Amino acid sequence: MEKPMDPNFFHKMLKDSLLRWKLQGKKGVWIKLPIQLANLVEIAVEEGFWYHHAEPHYLMLVYWIPETINTIPAHATHRVRIGAIVLNDKRELLVVREKYGRFRERGIWKIPTGILDQGEDISVGAKREVQEETGIDTEFTDVLAFRQMHKYFFEKSDLFFLCMLRPLTFDVKNQDSEITGAQWMPIEEYAAQPLAHEDWMFKDVSDLCLAKLDKNYNGLSPLPITSFFNDLGP
Repeated sequence: MEKPMDPNFFHKMLKDSLLRWKLQGKKGVWIKLPIQLANLVEIAVEEGFWYHHAEPHYLMLVYWIPETINTIPAHATHRVRIGAIVLNDKRELLVVREKYGRFRERGIWKIPTGILDQGEDISVGAKREVQEETGIDTEFTDVLAFRQMHKYFFEKSDLFFLCMLRPLTFDVKNQDSEITGAQWMPIEEYAAQPLAHEDWMFKDVSDLCLAKLDKNYNGLSPLPITSFFNDLGP
């Protein structure tokens, strides 16, 4: 459905279709309405459809026909974020000071963090965030830890991956739009910040850095794989 449609025609077509689909034993119905057909949303809702999800250029509505348990899957349930641990040979940690957010007023130095773009791998996203915030090029080595939190962002769950990266360059150039400062900081100085004893991430970063430096901890390394499922598409 992309071309303009008369609302009355759409209403009749929808009612007739629902009746036919019920007789055919159909269950779930999906209607993808592009933004230029937003005037048809109210009609679909009147017939029992509800919102499933929305993207910038369309709205997806769904309807469950039979009087049984609705098994239409939910839309995206998680947001994926990364935190990047980057250590140099001087036992220094790459840290930033944010221009916005909950740490700004306290002047806290923290590791680079960010949200993955749609379709972006964890390793790629971690390198991108470090480069954007600090100007440092890196090589991804492993995932050290991850955490799941529910009802974190618009009632959705949050997956946070703590990643280890090896620096390939060392001259820091902080991102002016989001970062007020970036530097290499001795890990002991990072761990001495008051928040390191209050926040799980700060404490875990300190502990994992020391464990990695002392070669007492191994993370999960990336392993490229291929599968016949890759060729099936969405």
